[in-house]
Amino acid sequence: MSLFVIVSFLVLAFLGMPLAFSLGVSAIAGLWMAGFDLLVLPPRLMNSVNSFPLMSIPLFMIAGELMLKGGIMDRLVDLANAFIGRVRGGLAQVTIIAGAGLASVSGAAVADASALSSTLVPSLRKQYSLGFSTGVVAAAANLGPIIPPSGAMIVYAFMAGSSVSVGGLFMSGVVPGLIVFFSFMGLCWFISWKRDYPLVGEPVTIARIVREVRRSFLVFLMPVLVIGGIVIGAFTPTEGAAIGVCYALFLGFFVTKNLSLSDLPDVLLTAAKTSALVGAMIAFASTVTFLFTIDMLPLKLASLLQGVTESPFVFLCLVAAMLLVVGMFLESNAAYIMLVPLFHPIALQYGIDPLHFGFLFVLNLVIGMLTPPVGVVLFVVTGITGVKMGELVRESWPFIAAMYAVLLLCMLVPGVVTWLPERLGY
Repeated sequence: MSLFVIVSFLVLAFLGMPLAFSLGVSAIAGLWMAGFDLLVLPPRLMNSVNSFPLMSIPLFMIAGELMLKGGIMDRLVDLANAFIGRVRGGLAQVTIIAGAGLASVSGAAVADASALSSTLVPSLRKQYSLGFSTGVVAAAANLGPIIPPSGAMIVYAFMAGSSVSVGGLFMSGVVPGLIVFFSFMGLCWFISWKRDYPLVGEPVTIARIVREVRRSFLVFLMPVLVIGGIVIGAFTPTEGAAIGVCYALFLGFFVTKNLSLSDLPDVLLTAAKTSALVGAMIAFASTVTFLFTIDMLPLKLASLLQGVTESPFVFLCLVAAMLLVVGMFLESNAAYIMLVPLFHPIALQYGIDPLHFGFLFVLNLVIGMLTPPVGVVLFVVTGITGVKMGELVRESWPFIAAMYAVLLLCMLVPGVVTWLPERLGY
């Protein structure tokens, strides 16, 4: 039965049916094969999404959209330019910094890719090739699900259950996220030096840095307030997301003054569409997970893997190899929803720290957002900029390799992931 559900889902997905509906049809077919009354489906769907923590996903999306509509990109770019100055690959490095700044607000790679592509690629193309410009934008956008807050981590924590806290998973991404960030900065400098791209930007001055920090102080207070409040336990992730929405409205209306009432319907509609898609996948995936449990698939899979190896590291390598393939062909939210309930309990049996495994799982699938043929960030960037997919993929490989190097480091040295959460009591 489990094999039938998996195969039917993959077949429908490859035929072009939306993933949420592919899951739904597979779930209904699985229930019918197992002899269940289909009347069990509606209450199961309703109960699976009737969750207070899940409300944080649309709220963080709304906060991110409000920040983008509120003209926050200009201030982020000006601040980054003030710190970078006139160096080789400076504008590319400014893009990476802007991506990190957006990541600390939106937590979604797709939204960041859209914002960076439309605002920075025209300037980047004046200094660099189109392929390199778009490759840098795609890499910067991919920081979104790694640096907290992260929509991907919220979905993972929800699917994993009580053994993983959202705040702890957020903190697990801080140190690896900084390593990825600085590796991207180094790559921008090295590639620009190798290709002899021109120097751009103005020299660094204390006066300019002070001026831009003052202009952007209230902007960067938002992630400090929201993430800091979640970490110290002042409020839950959902409450923090709601505070972020209120703060973003305040910034857009009274600080940058670029947000208007006419922007709000578009912001709400965008967040509603994405949230509805994620919610539908979670609802139908709960039925698929129920069928897997009835079929004892997690137990069978655990026995199979433990028969292959007793080494936690080898298990992590096997999961990483599988997710490498999955990330190339399956949208990341669908992968979290289908695979986390299967592999998270097995990781606990191997004695792997749940936060360590959770972050590795997320990072694997985040990298998949940059790898063809179903790299969603690649499609967003090509759709906005018109760059050829082959050219974008070719220029993105150095950044993908850097992310895989960080993934390997986190697998070999778990403390890179767990050090900060442990210090904060998670």
